[in-house]
Amino acid sequence: MKRLAGIPRGVWALGFVSLLMDVSSEMIHSLLPLYLTASLGVSALVVGLIEGVAEATALVVKVFSGTLSDRLRNRKGIAAAGYGLAALTKPVFALATGPGLVFAARLLDRVGKGIRGAPRDALVADLTPREMRGAAFGLRQSLDTVGAFAGPLAAMGLMLAWNDDYRAVFWVAVAPAFLSFALIVLAVREPDRPPDPSAPVPRFDRATMHALGAAFWSVTAAGAALALARFSEAFLILRWQDLGLEAAYAPLVLVAMNAVYALTAYPAGRLADRMAPRTLLAAGVACLVGADVVLALARGPASLAAGIGLWGLHMGLTQGLLAAMVAHACPAALRGTAFGVFNLASGVAMLAASLVAGGLWQYLGPATTFWAGGVLATLSVALIARVPRGRPGPAG
Repeated sequence: MKRLAGIPRGVWALGFVSLLMDVSSEMIHSLLPLYLTASLGVSALVVGLIEGVAEATALVVKVFSGTLSDRLRNRKGIAAAGYGLAALTKPVFALATGPGLVFAARLLDRVGKGIRGAPRDALVADLTPREMRGAAFGLRQSLDTVGAFAGPLAAMGLMLAWNDDYRAVFWVAVAPAFLSFALIVLAVREPDRPPDPSAPVPRFDRATMHALGAAFWSVTAAGAALALARFSEAFLILRWQDLGLEAAYAPLVLVAMNAVYALTAYPAGRLADRMAPRTLLAAGVACLVGADVVLALARGPASLAAGIGLWGLHMGLTQGLLAAMVAHACPAALRGTAFGVFNLASGVAMLAASLVAGGLWQYLGPATTFWAGGVLATLSVALIARVPRGRPGPAG
């Protein structure tokens, strides 16, 4: 508890900002694949395309917002703009009458996520002493993930209460999004960062990429390999549907996954402050492979729940850890750029993974999709082995 109490207030505030936005986003996201397929009549391949393009767009945008936050030395303002844009898109889901408008709303929502992601992560690193960054990123990720399972849980309850009225649930999701924007504006203060005359001027060019350092690039390669092996969680929801389970309870998929994720992210972050990062990454890969095997073989709710739990454990072991590794591995003056580049690599891999998963699902079936994910996760071990044993990078 002493360790938890030592985490800066700004990190706690950013965690609750993420929590509220995730409640809103996941209320919608947990129902969107079923809304698209059951109500609007689109195929699993189109769902994969929408999810892949949306998520990849968010991660690509992070490159530019991260570099801009380095140049302007203003991380909070850029992050707040991203939260504001995401809040403005939420009513569009409730108003949409066809897949085109849903796609546009999803895309703009993820642009908002892309704008806020890298500056927010860099701000967490700026606010936190080096020796407890793993715990800080784990806490922020844990709070974020509480929202990620509270949102689907609320969506499920409302769907049952309102007889599967998707649009009414989407309207309720508007409120926490606007509360999230208000909280970052009012409760987060950016720390003073004296300029470093010796630091490179942040630009998205070859010199800046070189200045990020070899340790950073090894972390980025490992993160991209994991993203390639882990396609969108929309396919977990479709697996629920494929097994013939009731649509109103489909949000339980994300509730269960994110509950495990939330419970493990902070303890994993604390471990990341004490042990070699690649050991934890390897454990996370083992969990992902196990999840893919179980989900490929799933025949009912019990095996599906086991696979979803392993998927959430993989997320808890790897996502906050990778963020802390990026913060350790890059120069302090280039943190925003570093998080942006890291997420660009992950975004390209996620786009490829979601498109391939959609095609495999459409033409070869759900089991093949998860077997392929397990093979890719196993192959990622080769890149994880190149991550430095210790916590790399400068002390800033």
